[in-house]
Amino acid sequence: MKAIVIGATGATGIELINQLIKDNSFTEIKAFVRNSLNIQNDKIKEYIIDFNEIETYKSEINGDVLFSALGSTKKDAGSKEAQYKIDYTYQYEFAKLASDNAIGNYVLVSSIGANEKSPLFYPKMKGELEQAVIKLNFKYIHIFQPPMLIRQTDRIRKVEKNGIAIINKLNAIGLFKSQKPMAVSLLANKMIKVLKSDSKDNVNTYLPAKIFNL
Repeated sequence: MKAIVIGATGATGIELINQLIKDNSFTEIKAFVRNSLNIQNDKIKEYIIDFNEIETYKSEINGDVLFSALGSTKKDAGSKEAQYKIDYTYQYEFAKLASDNAIGNYVLVSSIGANEKSPLFYPKMKGELEQAVIKLNFKYIHIFQPPMLIRQTDRIRKVEKNGIAIINKLNAIGLFKSQKPMAVSLLANKMIKVLKSDSKDNVNTYLPAKIFNL
């Protein structure tokens, strides 16, 4: 298979790239990034791009599957508007080009609680993206709604570290088991695994419990 990845420099994206390199099912990995991965491997084709000019790269967006793991935070992006552009606009526009180019499979990292009708900005944004990409012409769509993710120690944000610690304590006494934190390595593994499943459904959504049990 030939894979395309956006969001490859993020915590989940980096882990996904590393697992795709090791997986013999994949012969080519196209990574569309804003900053270099600094990975030397024969499978990797790196495109350093301006996501405001995605259309320029349409002819290069070809393969068997698009993995979409692009995302930011309001703090990192600088504003809600900038975060929306990264999390929604860039991902949707890239997905549309992939769909137009007849890429059959689409794998999206969304978020638990994603709901286009939510009064809250973040889950509403994620829900809007889910509903938008579902309307595109992919043969199979896999949407992952993971719980809080455990990143590599050197990349973890302080607020996430504190949140993970709190949830783990609550899990220990039987609360919020459905919110058990998930390692990005596990999420990346499951994102690849679903492509090798026998699912016949056009749209597949994976909540935390289902991801853990895949």
